[in-house]
Amino acid sequence: MGQRIRAVIVLKNSILKPKHIVYLLSFMLFLPAVSLAQTRETETLKVCYDQWAPMTIFPSDESSDRGVVIDMLEQIYTAKGYTLEYYEVPLARGLAMVAEGLCDMLPEYLFANNLEKDFVYANAATFAYSTAFVVRRSDPWQYNGIESIKGKRIATGPGWDYSSMSIDYQNYIDDPKNANLVEVIAGYDDVVDRVFRMIKENRVDLYADNDLVLQHVLNRLNLNNELKIVRPGLEKKLVERPIFSKKIPVSKRQELIKIWNEGRMLAKGKIEDMLLKKYNVAFEQ
Repeated sequence: MGQRIRAVIVLKNSILKPKHIVYLLSFMLFLPAVSLAQTRETETLKVCYDQWAPMTIFPSDESSDRGVVIDMLEQIYTAKGYTLEYYEVPLARGLAMVAEGLCDMLPEYLFANNLEKDFVYANAATFAYSTAFVVRRSDPWQYNGIESIKGKRIATGPGWDYSSMSIDYQNYIDDPKNANLVEVIAGYDDVVDRVFRMIKENRVDLYADNDLVLQHVLNRLNLNNELKIVRPGLEKKLVERPIFSKKIPVSKRQELIKIWNEGRMLAKGKIEDMLLKKYNVAFEQ
């Protein structure tokens, strides 16, 4: 605004040639555009996220849905004037981009005090997820601690860490003695789908994950007649929080975290239930 006022004063008190007036008028018209561009840049939130449906989803030709957590994130930040710019990447790449400052944040990451190095956690969790297992519908198996999984063929992904939910479970699948019973399924974004089909085909016996993820995949693949969810799952809940890059100036990062913390508290209850219902999942009572 100050630049525009100074330009007007020069016009009023100087004797200018017509071409000078044209230049000044052009400059005055240019200033608001520069100011608007700067404002938009400061209000863009760069979000890296990986595929973990129904919480975070890569949009496709068939659907523009981005998942429960992304929908919530967008509601919270657009209400504060932000435009969200998305980068759909594998988790490891997303973490690296946050560390490098190429992304401002990643909306969900396992909470652990010793992980905070290249990023800062928000205080408010996205969710604290109960885990569960999926098995064939004909299998009467129930989880009763680590002894109950011995002899079972277990599916997991490369480098997946269950230790925050059960140290015993993580130690079991890491133990070389159990390697012939642990099937590590590699892939980009279809690992869980493939695991479900392998259980159906009797190639593995069980798989543990976020209960909401299991519900979503079971419904989407239409396998409710062949497979079932077994509860309770692992001993502790999976707590996930958004992380924010340390490359962001401290004051700006604190503002972004504050917006999330307050917005997440307001989303509890009806908004949260509405978003879960959109994706046809629910927390078990």
